[in-house]
Amino acid sequence: MNQNFNRSQIELLVRSSLKRQAGVTVAPQAAVGPNPLVVNSSARHCHLSQEAVEILFGKGHQLTPKKWLYMDGQYAAEESVTLIGPRSRVISNLRILGPCRDFNQVELAYTDAISLGFKIPVRNSGDIAGTPGGMLMGPAGYLKMEEGIIRAAPHVHMTPEDAAYYGVENKSFMKLRVGGDLGVTFDNIYVRVDPSFKLEVHIDTDEANACGLGPDVPCELIK
Repeated sequence: MNQNFNRSQIELLVRSSLKRQAGVTVAPQAAVGPNPLVVNSSARHCHLSQEAVEILFGKGHQLTPKKWLYMDGQYAAEESVTLIGPRSRVISNLRILGPCRDFNQVELAYTDAISLGFKIPVRNSGDIAGTPGGMLMGPAGYLKMEEGIIRAAPHVHMTPEDAAYYGVENKSFMKLRVGGDLGVTFDNIYVRVDPSFKLEVHIDTDEANACGLGPDVPCELIK
């Protein structure tokens, strides 16, 4: 039987195969809309400004891509840092995601925060005013963050074409229905729309483990 696939569908199949081999949680879905839906589990990580990178790794240092992510232009860097919590407990090898941004932000799962002694709010990326700060340690120095440690709100990236299909707009909310043995529905999936995006939902590792997310678990976006 002949099947015709567009470029995004072929790319999805290849990436999904590679992710399964690498042990990364990803739930690819059928292309019921203009683009295939991917639901990814986002492990703890940080985003840093160029100034912060130079404080931690030395003057003039540039992040080095280690692994390209599903979203075009985004990557996990070779570089990682140590996060020091208020109980003097640490998370080592906290991965930096690139490219650099104009603010510093650490994204943790709830269990990470409890272990370190942080009480962190659920926030959208970039909404860091009034959030806890912490200390980052790199090979060249320390960076004291006055704020910026959050639990990232579950969210979906999509193109304007996807938004029109689902009948939503930027900064609105959707639901994510996760099938499988547990049958969990996330009610507040924040919508981000941009022409450069791919259709991808991000939830953290706690949320993924709680709903049993995996390669064979069906997922559906609902307005």
